[in-house]
Amino acid sequence: MPETLLKDRDYTIIVAKSESPVLRAIGNAEWRWVTAQLSLVALARKCEEMDPDGITIYISSNETQAIGSFKKYERVSATQIDQVFLENHPPASLDLAAVLQTALCDYFVRKAAAQGKPNGGIIIVMTDGEPDDRMAIAKAIVEATQKMERDEELGVGFVQVGDDAITTGFLHMLDEDLQAAGAKFDIVHTDLLTDLENTDALTQFLLDIVQA
Repeated sequence: MPETLLKDRDYTIIVAKSESPVLRAIGNAEWRWVTAQLSLVALARKCEEMDPDGITIYISSNETQAIGSFKKYERVSATQIDQVFLENHPPASLDLAAVLQTALCDYFVRKAAAQGKPNGGIIIVMTDGEPDDRMAIAKAIVEATQKMERDEELGVGFVQVGDDAITTGFLHMLDEDLQAAGAKFDIVHTDLLTDLENTDALTQFLLDIVQA
């Protein structure tokens, strides 16, 4: 499928990095996020090719002005990613369901106001662990599909940072089982960070999200 499928879309990236003691105990957690930050710059650069006016980023943050446990940046370019990471330190726990719900709602609000891109949107979540609110995440995605008019309108991609088996199992469930749970369309695609090491892989990942 040509890259034209990826153009004229709004791109949102959610960076869900936690300072959970459980994740720190796994080892090499911080190094994995150094690698993830480099990959995120490359991913943002690819998204920026398709969405030249900049992408929206939600990043986990312990700052008091953050909404919930995430801080929002709009119209971000790839060159600003390092600064976004520098400005924010992760909290001990994350409300991933709430920020994903916010991103999904923003998409449909823009769509209703005719302010969104004609081809729809893509939301990408980078996460290093299984969230506590996993059923709420599944419910938010299922409910979003009920508002969609076509399969390729909206896609949600999850990138796993690290190789925690429980996280892999949860993301596999989101990828494979949501239609059985009532989703109108299959809009989720998941991948490991280690599989997204070059431009071709990033492009294919984005295509897989809209062709989930």
